[in-house]
Amino acid sequence: MERDAYYMKKALEIAAYACGRTSPNPLVGSVIVKDDRIVGQGWHRKAGTPHAEIHALNQAGELAKGATVYVTLEPCSHTGRTGPCADALVKAGVKRVVIAMVDPNPAVAGNGIRKLEAAGIEVTSGLMAKEAAELNRIFIKWISTKMPYVIVKSAMSLDGKIATDTGESQWITNEAARGYGHCLRDVCDGIVVGIDTVIADDPSLTTRLNGAAGKNPIRIVLDSRARMPLESKMLHDGQAPVIVITTKDADDDKVQALENVGATVIKVNAKDGHVDIREAFAELGARQISSLLIEGGAKIVSSVIRENLADELMTFIAPILIGGKDAPSAFGALGVSHLADAVTLEDVSVETLDGNYLFRGYFKNRGGRDVYRTCGRIGESQNN
Repeated sequence: MERDAYYMKKALEIAAYACGRTSPNPLVGSVIVKDDRIVGQGWHRKAGTPHAEIHALNQAGELAKGATVYVTLEPCSHTGRTGPCADALVKAGVKRVVIAMVDPNPAVAGNGIRKLEAAGIEVTSGLMAKEAAELNRIFIKWISTKMPYVIVKSAMSLDGKIATDTGESQWITNEAARGYGHCLRDVCDGIVVGIDTVIADDPSLTTRLNGAAGKNPIRIVLDSRARMPLESKMLHDGQAPVIVITTKDADDDKVQALENVGATVIKVNAKDGHVDIREAFAELGARQISSLLIEGGAKIVSSVIRENLADELMTFIAPILIGGKDAPSAFGALGVSHLADAVTLEDVSVETLDGNYLFRGYFKNRGGRDVYRTCGRIGESQNN
């Protein structure tokens, strides 16, 4: 078991190399071992390209015969854009397969294991299942619910303010914190802001990393009345697609004008005069957008939390005090009257970023947290 854990940890480490690049597919790593020596390894790099097991088998060649394969997710048994990995393992003549967790995808869900066992291959599942589920929390939420995994990101002063009473907000946090925020953009499918942010700041919402090429997220604007200015920077920079989500009551001419300059417009029902966020996120999930970074103001952030759509919170805190009753706060629109109704976070961690702090936690009993927790326990400590 100790050697198995060592090699599975390696597989999890290489799976993470493709973080943010495989959507809507999962992150998967595979290591092939023979005579206590790694003879092949690989990871899934991008949706539609060979899976981790195939890369590892290609590297191992004939040495795969009689070897043990470690893989972070159950090998697929169906044909999609690529062939079944379970069949490839059988054909290669591997002796044993160690799997971290069963695939939550209904098209697989144990079928890969059964196919391996039917071919006489020894299968062990559940090793480091919790770690595998944590790695693939985005995929598990999306494949299980068809809703995107949602990260709420905010930057604030020590007293919770996101701007002064005059609206000045650049920059509350330091360069290290802002750089981390761009790393989040790099790994998320989409970034969400409200129309007020677009009108006030005309942001580009692109990824800017020091010395590295980043992936720009899809820019998503919640705009209940299709008010987005046609000259907005993001509509003309060609950096990434722009989706404007408006209501069915929005003016058709304004919608057409936005489409004419390249935006994709999605119409949903209104809720309390605004975009129905739950319906909006369901539409995004249906378009295989599996993760969202919320960078909107207090109203949008509070709405997402209130609708139980948020999975994870990342708050960057600068050790400064702004004060003032008119200065906006990050969660000022949430409004909890009784402490018993307060939003609870769990598995909280704090990281120092060159004098600023990253407070990170998961929303308890909200969003997809329980989905992937349960999924991580599937097949735990089973020897088949």
